[in-house]
Amino acid sequence: MIKKTFKTKGCLLVSGVLLSTLALTACSNQSDSSKEVAGEATTVSADKLETKFVTVATGGASGPYNIIATSLTEAYNATYGVNSKTQTTGASVENMNLIDQGKVEMAFAMSDVVNDAVLGRNNFSAPITKVQQIAALYPNYVQVVTSQKSGIKNFEDLRGKRIAVGAQNSGVEVNARNLLQGFGMTYDDVKVDYLGYAEAADALKSGKLDAAFLTSGLPNSSLMELQQGFDLQLVSIDPAKVAEIAQNETYFTAKEIPAGTYGNETAIPTAAIMNALVVSSDLSEGDVYKLTKTFFESLDKLKTAHQAAADISLENAQQGMVAPIHPGAKKYYDEQATQ
Repeated sequence: MIKKTFKTKGCLLVSGVLLSTLALTACSNQSDSSKEVAGEATTVSADKLETKFVTVATGGASGPYNIIATSLTEAYNATYGVNSKTQTTGASVENMNLIDQGKVEMAFAMSDVVNDAVLGRNNFSAPITKVQQIAALYPNYVQVVTSQKSGIKNFEDLRGKRIAVGAQNSGVEVNARNLLQGFGMTYDDVKVDYLGYAEAADALKSGKLDAAFLTSGLPNSSLMELQQGFDLQLVSIDPAKVAEIAQNETYFTAKEIPAGTYGNETAIPTAAIMNALVVSSDLSEGDVYKLTKTFFESLDKLKTAHQAAADISLENAQQGMVAPIHPGAKKYYDEQATQ
């Protein structure tokens, strides 16, 4: 009985030592494994984003916003393996509301609408505080289009005419309304239809409209199509009047639609508004730094997608910002400034 007990205790003692040794070995291996996993996670996180989604709100399917953003989301998918896609919308006003509601992470918008959103005026009952800016992009040209037989040549000639002013609450509609007001007109002085690019072009072609606003980068694909078999004429906007309007609406600037853009023999004076790339303030500094970096590193691809992107540059991206800059974008710009 004593020997048996001794052997049992010995076995227990040996077992205890073995278990302790195994436990230490397991702990050691686990510790090493944790370090390896942690190291792997650190490596992966450098090529990943904290957010799982980067949905970019754009505008109509045929507009430059959507075309450029489609290439951008492809770059985000390829670089970070994130679920990035575009969302076609009614454009700028809707895009600001989508960011405010947390339904999209990024958006393209016209600066006049972003300015209104930040100030909480016109289409916005209160300031939107969740919107921050990544970059000022390229100018959106106010392209007021009519037919040569309409007799409409100057902006003042729109009085009493049936015109399309863009989708309701879009950036196109906002600047159309502001320009009309600057020329002493309201919607009571014209017959308004709320139509997007493609719909407005079709309505012009069928004779249902006298004129239409298609504010976008150059060229607008709907106007390129309309130009075929239609006596397209661009309506000029007096630069002096644009400068006068810009005293109150500072985002307006006088520009020209270059000769030959739509078969026009001479340059057409008009107004322009800078586009903005904005982002939700909910995104981390690290994520927005990476998104900004990839945006500028993808410029060649974006320019291939649509020539309007040719006017985007790192040098001018901070000029004319109308919303607070996101810390992640600022970090990128500060880094570039030191190189």
